Amino acid sequence: MPIRTAVRYISAPIRYILRPSTTTSTRGYAAIAEARTVLEHELETIRTGGTWKGERIITSKQGPHINVDGSHGDILNFCANNYLGLSSHPQVVEAGIEALKKYGAGLSSVRFICGTQDIHKDLEQKLAQFHEREDCILYASCFDANAGLFEVLLGPDDAVLSDELNHASIIDGIRLCRAKRFRYKHMDLNDLETQLKESQSSRLRLVVTDGVFSMDGDMAPLKGICDLAEQYGAMVFIDECHATGFMGPRGRGTDELLGVMDRVHIVNSTLGKALGGAAGGYTVGPKPLIDLLRQRSRPYLFSNSLPPPVVGCATRAVELLLASNEIAQSVGDKTMRFRNKMTEAGFTISGSDHPICPVMLGDARLASLMADDMLKLGVYVIGFSYPVVPKGKARIRVQISAAHTDQDIDRAVDAFIQTGRKHGVVS
Repeated sequence: MPIRTAVRYISAPIRYILRPSTTTSTRGYAAIAEARTVLEHELETIRTGGTWKGERIITSKQGPHINVDGSHGDILNFCANNYLGLSSHPQVVEAGIEALKKYGAGLSSVRFICGTQDIHKDLEQKLAQFHEREDCILYASCFDANAGLFEVLLGPDDAVLSDELNHASIIDGIRLCRAKRFRYKHMDLNDLETQLKESQSSRLRLVVTDGVFSMDGDMAPLKGICDLAEQYGAMVFIDECHATGFMGPRGRGTDELLGVMDRVHIVNSTLGKALGGAAGGYTVGPKPLIDLLRQRSRPYLFSNSLPPPVVGCATRAVELLLASNEIAQSVGDKTMRFRNKMTEAGFTISGSDHPICPVMLGDARLASLMADDMLKLGVYVIGFSYPVVPKGKARIRVQISAAHTDQDIDRAVDAFIQTGRKHGVVS
């Protein structure tokens, strides 16, 4: 038999084995088709429920006045976390440009390999100084900081006691740890004490709460929490994403505002809101904890370092706040102006004394329609509904910035009144 013929006979079964079978291919297509059907049904459920979250496109830098694709003229922005107006502050932007030129676009590495520059250590030192804590560790986001803390700190012999309305990142972080979990009713000190009594056999106990709850703008009763924690031998953790930079006389946060800076042991917060608004999060606390996080915290060990431009912007923002409390103090008066005028007009505003001002509407579709009508009047706000907030508690969450003028606030209130009358919310 010629060699060519022999090779053809031998290779034929091999080709048959390597060729995808018609049955396998059909099953694969069927699985994808079934998944597509399930996903499209879920998407349609969201649309018909009035909870679809579209993404408006901004065509300018972030600030109190923005340009929005599809809208004409100047649009007032009242839903950014840009509490101090630093996202486009000239000095903050310039610091980012300088860091980009000197240190490059990124590190292409995690911190412990070749991803730590002197600017990272400098920012960590300044953040520790700002919060008056021993040390600081940077993360790509505060979500990562929350995901990386509890697993390292707490083991199966420990317990974590968490407010039932804590942020999703806190909930997810707690799920990753092996500690016993206790959930207490929202800001309910009596229930917290009950949980502390039930967990007394644990080695370490950590009370976990948002300093400010982002959907309602209400503040945790930190003095009472610290009193109970000390009485029952527990530590206290707070997430300060919606407080750092502007709450308290010097903008240090809710722990400063409520006089418990020396009684709160661990603070997580963000660089992505008041402190420049770019990205990044961090943990400040006892040095042994920070050292252990550098060794074992998975989001820290397996995520790229913060890019130099982000570090440069955040560092300058912190320096501005360390130098003066003037910006931090300016938010309070503007917040009260909006809250008072809206209340006088007949709206229900949740929370108190915080620049998060939820305009409570109840119905998800109503919140979405009113937000759309507000944009037509030149005011950018967003409706919040389930699953971001509980069913039946839809609202438009307004956020006041130090960069807003009194005229901006009055214009927003007038737009709310006009839209509210159209939809029968106010008379």
